[in-house]
Amino acid sequence: MSEQIYVGVDLGGTAIKVGIVDAAGNLVQTYEGPTEVPKGPEAVIDNIEKYVRHIVEESPYDWSQVAGVGTGVAGFTNVKEGVIVLAPNVGFKDVPIRSILEERLGKPIKIDNDANVAALGEAWSGAGKGIDHCVCYTLGTGVGGGIIIGGRIVQGFSGLAGELGHMAVIPDLEAIQCGCGKMGCLETVSSATGIIRMANDAVERGDRTSLSLLESGITAKDVIDAAKSGDEVAIRIVSRAAFYLGKSMAAVAVSLNPERFIIGGGVSKAGEFLFEQIRETFLKLTPEPVTRGVSIVAAELGNDAGMIGAAGLFLRS
Repeated sequence: MSEQIYVGVDLGGTAIKVGIVDAAGNLVQTYEGPTEVPKGPEAVIDNIEKYVRHIVEESPYDWSQVAGVGTGVAGFTNVKEGVIVLAPNVGFKDVPIRSILEERLGKPIKIDNDANVAALGEAWSGAGKGIDHCVCYTLGTGVGGGIIIGGRIVQGFSGLAGELGHMAVIPDLEAIQCGCGKMGCLETVSSATGIIRMANDAVERGDRTSLSLLESGITAKDVIDAAKSGDEVAIRIVSRAAFYLGKSMAAVAVSLNPERFIIGGGVSKAGEFLFEQIRETFLKLTPEPVTRGVSIVAAELGNDAGMIGAAGLFLRS
């Protein structure tokens, strides 16, 4: 074999997922091993090196065919310098990971944050395949985002473009403080954490809801399931999350004019029950010419998006 391949690394707090991706964006092989954060940054980097070498050794490819290794991590990254500025989940602060891995692996290294690489993965070979202009939302513990324009990630001047969860879309009288320190961020209502908070608040107020009957802690899935079953309190919570997602997309649409919005993460598993409400708000708040041809769809790659997008940093960024 003479074709070039790329290795994508999804660096998480619990596990490191690595995948071999071909030049067409196909994920051809994967491997997963523990991150071992308590052992310190040096041990984590040792594991990245070990898992990357292992997956190539176990594949039909030769090490000489590896054209680059891309890494995505949840945290703040200095893409230009190849430094992970702060990634609490993996215990990294000001770690020059690019230079360290280039020395150890002898291959070109690129890094970016997890939301950007997930967006790139979806744009390259997932729900955004064939779409040059798309915006991705990841609805999990927080709300992550990634902007793809002309098929490439929009970084911004300091690499912080696409922080969609920190758009201040909640009116002042309804706003609460976000983990970022500011008030009224999208993340406070449209993330799993936000949905759970609103549900707990409703139960504590004594609202009549089936959620008050749950013996263990309320999850976002519990709220969504209750809403689908007709629980009025749960419906109100999910509708609020959907409304502010649609409102944020209206602002993004008139700024960037993407052709497609892609929504992934655990909350997106609510499916059309959530998506229909997002679309309704988006169409209501966005000028009609801007909505023409625009679609709002679910992500397709799931947990593979990070590996594919990290590998794609060499071809699509």
